[in-house]
Order: sequence, then structure tokens, then C-alpha cells
Amino acid sequence: MTRKELINQIFTKKTFLCVGLDTDIKKIPEHLLKEEDPIFAFNKAIIDATAPYCVAYKPNLAFYESMGVKGWISFEKTITYLNENYPQHFIIADAKRGDIGNTSAMYARTFFEEINLDALTVAPYMGEDSVTPFLQYPGKWVILLALTSNKGSHDFQLTTDQNGERLFEKVLKKSQEWGNADNMMYVVGATQGKMFEDVRKIAPDHFLLVPGIGAQGGSLEEVCKYGMTKDCGLIVNSSRAIIYADKTEKFAEVAGEEAKKVAEQMAKLLS
Repeated sequence: MTRKELINQIFTKKTFLCVGLDTDIKKIPEHLLKEEDPIFAFNKAIIDATAPYCVAYKPNLAFYESMGVKGWISFEKTITYLNENYPQHFIIADAKRGDIGNTSAMYARTFFEEINLDALTVAPYMGEDSVTPFLQYPGKWVILLALTSNKGSHDFQLTTDQNGERLFEKVLKKSQEWGNADNMMYVVGATQGKMFEDVRKIAPDHFLLVPGIGAQGGSLEEVCKYGMTKDCGLIVNSSRAIIYADKTEKFAEVAGEEAKKVAEQMAKLLS
């Protein structure tokens, strides 16, 4: 998906919601455990219910890898289902890969050739040669960790050098030598609030993937106030608050209602 296509989807649907498919076998409704593939059955129902209200889906690889081969099969079936039935949606693998160049090239082959995804989250802290293999695929996106929403983000990301430049600022600046606003995004946590202004000073045009609204307590209004651009420039993720909103046989219907609420809020902010 190109930048132009993504922007078109956002303004056509009047939403910039990403639904996080952080599917935990221990949290899905019990009646689904009778299914041949409970994880895929859950994902399929959630996708069908929320697709009208979002532009992206973000399965978190850890939740699938925790189940070994069965989990990988569920993940691949989910991606195939999205590609075949909802091709207009942006698909992000939240894998946070990052290693030396030849290893990154194998990760890139996995997610962009073997599994047909639009984007992959990548840890940039091993430098240029660990990131550029992912940037060799036209139409694919790298989403670099920049300023995350977890409490421990302050341990390293906000540390300063002798010139007062913070580490996340250095990442934003240096990485723009490797990619551009057409193939690179950044992860910035919703809980960072006014610091979105600092991010936008360095990366005014890049899309930001924003986790942390809903269960983590980030404010959508604050994110938009400090981070939105004329092209929207935001993909805001919500996982638990949507997919686990209900644990009965109505789980998908309730998830759709929750996604709709967020989308309606987003439509007002876009206008």
C-alpha cells in the first residue's frame, strides 16, 4: 500500500484506527476453544465486525509465537484472510525485529515475500545495516521504534548526549538518511502527550503508529492535538479495549461497537 492509498483510505472511511490482534488463547471466549483453530476463529470474527471502522490491523507476533507452530499457522491464516477479503486494509506485523544485516534480510524475506504484509515494526538500535534490508521492498513499510509508550521507555529513549539531544531524537534524525516518508513510519506511544510536538519538529511528514490508547490510558485528543498533520499522519492502535470488550458469544458484535465509537471520535477529529 502506498502513502497516497493509505491517506485515501483514511479520509474516505473517516478513521485512522488500527485494531491490534493481540490474541491470547487464555483470554478469548471459552466457546471458541471447541473450534479447530480457536485463534483464527476469534480473529476472523473480530475482523469481520471491525473492518468498517478501521484502516489497519496489527497482529502482535509474540501472541502467536507463544503457541509454537500452531500459532504461526493461525497467524498466516489470519493474514491470508485479510489479504483475500479486506485487501484495502493496511496490515502491520508487530514483530520488533532488528539484527545484523544478513539476519534482517531473512526477516524481511519472511514478512514481505513469504507472508504478504504491508509493514513491519523494527528496532533500530543496531544501526543502518540492520534496517536497510527491510527498505528494499517497493510498496512495503518499515515502522521504527522511536518513543514508545511503556514506562521503561525513559530508561534509554530520553537520555541525552553532551549536546542535549535525546536518543529518540537521534534515531528520528539519523534514520531519515535511510528511508523517507513513503516507506518509513515511527512508533510513538500515545502516553507521550505533548512530546509529539518534539517528534513533529524532526519528522513533520512521516506517519506515526501510535499504540497506547484505551487500556494503556493514552488520550486520542492529545495525540491528535500535537501529532496530526494535513494528511492525518497517524495510525492509532487499540487492542485490548476492542478485542476483549466482551467474552460472551456476542464478543465480535461488542468489539464492532467499540471500534465504531473510536471511529466516530476520529471522524470528528479529522474534520
